[in-house]
Amino acid sequence: MKLVPLTLPEALVWPSPSARQMRPLQKTTGWFSGAVKRCQANDEHFPRVTPHDLRHTAASLAVSAGANVKVIQRMLGHTSAALTLDQYADLFDDDLDAVAERLNLVVLETKCAQNVPKTGS
Repeated sequence: MKLVPLTLPEALVWPSPSARQMRPLQKTTGWFSGAVKRCQANDEHFPRVTPHDLRHTAASLAVSAGANVKVIQRMLGHTSAALTLDQYADLFDDDLDAVAERLNLVVLETKCAQNVPKTGS
């Protein structure tokens, strides 16, 4: 973590040995593909992984950790939170259940439904 100044927008996650940006990925012969092949050689169950898969995994982990959608938007470089929500909406389904459970607890604890007048009587 000391080597990667995460506060800088130009910070590189995987810099080249000369601390510069790495060349564009080659599908089967690039550095990332070679790293995946080495992992697969050590573990026959290691899946074929792409950088895009890692991007989706990072987004999924951020959602699971309860990150605000605006934070995830910035992390992924999306132009709007709507784009992020459209892409990852299914990951937020658990949030709906959690909110429903918390609202139910509030209703039960405060008995606020008893203060609402009945209509049509």
